[in-house]
Order: sequence, then structure tokens, then C-alpha cells
Amino acid sequence: MSTTNVESFERAQRVMPGGVSSPVRSFGSVGGTPYIVERAEGAHVWDVEGRRYIDYVMSYGPGIVGHAHPDVVAAIRAASERGTSYGAPTLSEIEMAEELVDRVPGLEMVRLVSSGTEATMSAIRLARGATGRSTIVKFAGHYHGHADALLAAGGSGVANQGLSGCDGVTAGAVADTVVVPYNVVPELDETVAALIVEPVPANMGLVPPEPGFVDQLRAACDRSGSLLIFDEVITGFRLARGGATEWFGVTPDIWCFGKVIGGGLPVGAYGANRAVMANIVPLGAVYQAGTLSGNPLATAAGLAQLRLLDSAAYAELEAIATRLADGLQSVFDDAGTAAIVPRVGPLVGLFFTTGQPANFDEAKAAADNGMYPQFFHGMLERGVALAPGPYEVMFPSLAHSAADIDRTISAAAEVATAMESA
Repeated sequence: MSTTNVESFERAQRVMPGGVSSPVRSFGSVGGTPYIVERAEGAHVWDVEGRRYIDYVMSYGPGIVGHAHPDVVAAIRAASERGTSYGAPTLSEIEMAEELVDRVPGLEMVRLVSSGTEATMSAIRLARGATGRSTIVKFAGHYHGHADALLAAGGSGVANQGLSGCDGVTAGAVADTVVVPYNVVPELDETVAALIVEPVPANMGLVPPEPGFVDQLRAACDRSGSLLIFDEVITGFRLARGGATEWFGVTPDIWCFGKVIGGGLPVGAYGANRAVMANIVPLGAVYQAGTLSGNPLATAAGLAQLRLLDSAAYAELEAIATRLADGLQSVFDDAGTAAIVPRVGPLVGLFFTTGQPANFDEAKAAADNGMYPQFFHGMLERGVALAPGPYEVMFPSLAHSAADIDRTISAAAEVATAMESA
């Protein structure tokens, strides 16, 4: 039976809040009706009406080698034939842990979970248990999942909904969370268990750290005895083979991973050196568990994807991102559009403003000017799918061809010209 995006979305709204399983998908930030995805392959998705889009959402990061990559699909198929979940240890979770430890300097042990939110939530608990301290420091605009204590002044999904916090989160839940401005090194004291940071913030648009900032965070934590947590749910194994640790040459105390390591299936992980991880049950007294943790389908998919990501793959990925970012910036410059297209490695951002935002307040000012929804819909009408919110980034993948990038740039030129003449 044929259906349309409108019909499907109306149907969804009758049985799901806002018609979606994650708020940004509702198009609340950009207006209009979401396209309902029917299938995906490579750098493209098709909606239920049969229309194809060049996709830069890519599931917000997991699709680094492209949708439905044959190696990943084959790994999932083979794993599913052996069973989908056991509630017992598996060889594939051991292999995943070994792969992560091999890639990241300083990482010695990991615990697998089922999402990035679980990873950051568990990392916070671990930091408090390991230090005996209570306070957590985070940066405004950095999104670390939807755990209560980390929703204060969050970016991405929280900011996209026009929220500064969240109903249902008690004052007590965030009482030990201190929010500070980004790109300013905070003063930490002996009450601070951990400072958590996105090494390259990608949930308030792409806001690169100032030169030396990440090193200074490491030094600040060393002075106070606080633990430094890298939330690498986005940057992990996207920036480089060894993630942000390799990229910046800075080693945190605790890492959080997700997205790329699941090959598109639900997964997360957190890890540290042996001494810190010895605090986790059954070795220590910090409790964390999960029925589906280390799921054999997710670990099989993630391993297949990670094994495609060698040094040559990262060089190619950065070249693709550079072509996209430079092309878009040229388009905006030619059209006289006030826009910047920042890039950090293979991550590409977009702000409709004249200068690079350095913190959440500046990113919010750019997001609130109303230009992004116009650009978003103009691109969507031309078959290019960007994230339906101004606080997200673009995720070019290894599957995006030169033709895909050129078509994107051509569409952007048309949209920018139309916006300027309106």
C-alpha cells in the first residue's frame, strides 16, 4: 500500500509523542513534515515516496563508511544466525574491547553499554566513585546524553527544542553539576570529581577549541586531582584512528564512545586505565550493568566498520570533508551570504553568521537568526538532507562521491542565491 510522508507522520503522531523516537526528527526546529525513511544505501536515503536524498545526517555519525556497507551487513547477518542476545560473555565483545584498546593510547580497559548516554552516565558515576568527590563540571552547549545530571545547558537535542533544561529533572539531580562557558579554562578545586568535555564540540554546531585549550584542560585537572572525561561519542574514531587522543595528543582519564563503534546498531562504551576501571563491579564498588551490553550484533557490526577505518580511510574522509566545506564556503562567499563553514578533520559545521562562534552563546545567536530553516528546506527540495536543526553538524562519509559533493555544492549555490534575492 503506497503512502506519503504526510500520511506516515500523521500516523506516527497518533502513537508516538511528536511522531518520533528522538525530538530533533520532528522538524520542530525547521518546520514542515519530516521525510520518512524507507531505506538507505551508501551516501543516500530514500523516503516512503521513493525520493532519494544525498544524506549528511548519516544517523548523526555512525554511518562513517556509508549506509548498508556490504561488510557491515554481512557481519550482522552472520552474527544474527548465531543468535541475537545471550546474556553471557561473547568473543565479539572481547574483540571489540581489544580493538578499542589497541587504537587509543592510554586506554587499557573498557566496559560496553548500549548507548552514548549510558556511557557518559556510567563515566560520571565512575569518576565520583574513583575520586570520592561529588561535583561534575561541564561546558554550556556540550551535549552528553539525556542523563539527568548532564542535561543542564545541553546542546544539540536540548537546544534544538528551545530548552535550557528539562522538566522532570529535579534541582537535586543537577545540584552537583557546574556549567561553565566553553573555551575558557575553568577553575577546579578539590570538590570536583570530573570535568567532562566534547574534545571537538559538535552539538552546538561545530565550535573548535581554541589552540592549546584541550591541553590546558588536562593541566587544570592535574592541578586539582579531578578526572578529565573525553566524551568521544561523536569524535571517537571519526577524527582519527585513535580518536581525539591521537588528534590532540592529550590523554584523558576516562573515555566515552558510541556511534561509529556500533556500525549503526545501538552501542556505547566507556573506559580508562586499569587503576580507574578497577572501581567497576565486579572488581570494585561502582555498579553498572546492562542486559544488552556487548550485544553480539552491535559488536559484529562495529568491528566490521572499524576494520575498514585505517589511515588511508581517514585521509580520504578528510579530503571528502574538505571538498564539501571549501565548496560550500565558496558558494556563500559568491552569493554574499553571511555564513561560515568550519571544519575539523572530517567534521563539517555551518553557521549563518560572519564570525566563528567560540561558545554556546555565540552559537545560539547564529542559530536563532532564522536562516538555517530556509537553507535546510531549500536543500531538501533539491534532494540534499541536512540535519533538521541548526545545532548539528554534517557527517560526510567514505560513501560520498565527488559527484555527490558537487551536486550538494550546486544545490547550495541555488539556495543561497534564492535566499539573498528574497
